[in-house]
Amino acid sequence: MIKFSMMFFDILFPLNIGPLSYRCPEELLKFMEPGVIVSAPIKNKITKGIILGTSSEVPFGELKDIQKIHGDSPVLSTALINLLKWMSEYYLTEKGIVLKNMLPKEAFTKVKQRKTKIPLCPPSLTTIPINDKIVSNLIDSVHKKTYTTSLLHAPSSAYERSFLIKILSDTGNAIILIPEVSQIDAFYSLLRERFGERVCPFHSGLSRGKRSEAIRNILSGISDIVIGTRSAIFAPLKNVSFIAVLNEHSSSYKQKEGFCYSGRDVAVMRGYLEKATVLLSSLCPSIESYYNCRKGKYTLIKPEEVIQKPRIRVTDLRFEKLLKPYLSKTVIDASMKYMKNNKRVMFLINRRGYSTLLQCADCNFIEECPHCKIPLVLHKTGTGDGHGSRVLKCHYCGYTSKVPERCHRCKGYHIQLLGAGTQRVQEDIEEIIGIKTLRLDSDISRKKSELDGLIDATYGDDVRIIIGTKLMTRRLGITKGFYMAAILNADLPMNFPDFRSTEKSYQEISSIIDKIEPGGEIFIQTRMPHNYLFKCLKNYEYHSFYREELIRRKSLNYPPFSRLLLMRFISQRDLSKKLSEIIEKKDEGVEILGPSILKNMKGKYEFKLLFKSSVRGSLHSAARTFVEAFKDSKDVKVKLDVDPISI
Repeated sequence: MIKFSMMFFDILFPLNIGPLSYRCPEELLKFMEPGVIVSAPIKNKITKGIILGTSSEVPFGELKDIQKIHGDSPVLSTALINLLKWMSEYYLTEKGIVLKNMLPKEAFTKVKQRKTKIPLCPPSLTTIPINDKIVSNLIDSVHKKTYTTSLLHAPSSAYERSFLIKILSDTGNAIILIPEVSQIDAFYSLLRERFGERVCPFHSGLSRGKRSEAIRNILSGISDIVIGTRSAIFAPLKNVSFIAVLNEHSSSYKQKEGFCYSGRDVAVMRGYLEKATVLLSSLCPSIESYYNCRKGKYTLIKPEEVIQKPRIRVTDLRFEKLLKPYLSKTVIDASMKYMKNNKRVMFLINRRGYSTLLQCADCNFIEECPHCKIPLVLHKTGTGDGHGSRVLKCHYCGYTSKVPERCHRCKGYHIQLLGAGTQRVQEDIEEIIGIKTLRLDSDISRKKSELDGLIDATYGDDVRIIIGTKLMTRRLGITKGFYMAAILNADLPMNFPDFRSTEKSYQEISSIIDKIEPGGEIFIQTRMPHNYLFKCLKNYEYHSFYREELIRRKSLNYPPFSRLLLMRFISQRDLSKKLSEIIEKKDEGVEILGPSILKNMKGKYEFKLLFKSSVRGSLHSAARTFVEAFKDSKDVKVKLDVDPISI
């Protein structure tokens, strides 16, 4: 028990404010510890918060008392409190907002602590042989309570899982992060089979009751292996010794709205604060993580085991015989060969809907959303017998309209369809091959129950072809069972306005490759077969791809050679002049791109600034200048994204 000599304590509430100081009644003093939940008055309401520690000075103004203590032990450990403070500073966010993201509502309930010693399970057999020396080095680090971060460049997801299970067989107090909720169930079952109640799922997909049970099991010591998505890094596990981040490159580890933290980066910092061993792993590591290995910040683990992989074939659409503008005869012939041998095939296209664009052949005008100013996508709706209606739909705001008979710009009648979405691909493939297919994209799987049903159907004996977007490969989990994949529009994602677009393409295609059985084939349709992306993919040469990316990024001073920070200012009024005035006074060590201006769905202006600097402190200082300039402007909403993954 920590002894305090002062009567005033800093209490942090899960609100958009910093800590507030309260007086502690003498009868509660002996229970006061950092991390304990208490009740205290705020804005004429009794609210639960967390004790951060003693106040450094007697607070001014009206003195309020702590009302009640909840629970008989801290919910946040010292390490988690230090992590909270670091996140607040690093992400330029109020500590209360960090707390709100760290602890679910269910944590603010009374949890009885039971001391239960859970014996470690004996080593389990894994499906893939793993180098004992590599694993033993990591286990030694865990037992010594030494902070290290290693990056496993895994040859397959099966290897990645087997490697992890072998470590867990001789360790405890572990947190395992997986990017998607849909990928957790299968791996959780695998771990539960080996480690029993020691394993506990912890993610937003659980019901409130299940989350409460998870918190009880973690605090009581029943469960000492926590598996979940990015928020599981905040699990109230005491004395964490091992943290694993699977598919560390995944963009799902980055929270997109509100408090934009990176679960992967927070995992590394928690490992540092807990003196824990951190393992990042991926089939295609992020450029930043791989760069950290080369700089000596992380340790690279590159297994020498030879694992048979599918053959990758790059088809040049410029010279292929095309059955459709986006579908080569080579791909169709190959898919029919596999189906005749009773093998499953997947087709992937990075567009939902029926057609990509509706364009006027006379003036080249492309029909766009009147609100978002992005191209509308053609969708077919209705009976499924070919007589359904057709609508244009915006994939940002959901706006829909009828297909126009005439061009909105020149009033011409020569409107044509460009490109293809999943609906059109499904229709064309069924017509060419003559069998029913299964389509999996977000247009037909909005609800979890619908998605689960589709995934179950994917592995049915009567399904030979599935057609989908990248959502499909993220949700299919760890099961393979496919012998061919065809990526129909591989060039499109590479042309997105994002300096990471080629890296993301490499990662997405790698996840597709992992779903194909050894000895199978992946066809990549492109009009740029000599691009370094396809050359490196075809020969499984990640390191060559990494070198090429570094050359390109260094010339433009993009990460990992610089740090980025994105700021958005939302207001009814034009802020251009004020922003420009602040930009002129900026630090010379900070480059500011923008402001770019657009109007959102509510008719408000949105101004976007991108900050770039090789010095983190300069970047934060510049951002704070802008925050300070608008702190009293109630009609301006400021949003920050430190280390943005999309711009």
